[in-house]
Amino acid sequence: MTEEDTGPIPTQIHLKQKSRLLELVFDDGSRFELPCEYLRVFSPSAEVRAAWNRGELVAGKETVNITRISPVGSYAVQLVFDDGHDSGIYSWKTLYELGMDYERNWSRYLADLEAAGLQRGGSAPAPAAGPRKVRLLYFVTLPEQLGREREETVLPVNVGDVGKLLEWLRRRGAAWDRALGTVALKITVNKQFAQADTPIHDGDEIAIVPTTQAAG
Repeated sequence: MTEEDTGPIPTQIHLKQKSRLLELVFDDGSRFELPCEYLRVFSPSAEVRAAWNRGELVAGKETVNITRISPVGSYAVQLVFDDGHDSGIYSWKTLYELGMDYERNWSRYLADLEAAGLQRGGSAPAPAAGPRKVRLLYFVTLPEQLGREREETVLPVNVGDVGKLLEWLRRRGAAWDRALGTVALKITVNKQFAQADTPIHDGDEIAIVPTTQAAG
């Protein structure tokens, strides 16, 4: 393993076959749940990378699943998919970057599919990846913990309500998980109190206010 390849190391790799998700927990506190479809589409194999370089999209993998995870030394795993693809060696660095860049990668992939007139799964059209830009405001102890008082960000397509937003923010890293996961939070959307299932729309202003310290 070269110095260039060093970085966060997984402490947990768990395949959720029923939901077709690979759960990854890294030693810096980052936690990701990556769809098998996403991992197949962005496989680091030479075959897939060559296709991307030729401008070809890896499509029709909506229902693909992982059937086996095999360790490769102490730096990677081989993921075997039920469509026969087994040449992808996923280093810890690759898995970490796929987790960190999931929203950007997936939004770009959906946009590329739409531009090419292709469909996910061979049946349903790719869902619109219409941007939902929101303004996030952080109060009380959060500015110091997170290093910011506010930000504008474009939400990934799967973050449609307040509960999903908090889950997404906590996956940014250990500091975010501690800051948002160890206190009770009051959330407002456009200055109206919100619940976990409150939908989020383009242009919303969302305030996150810690209230009380959670027990334990």
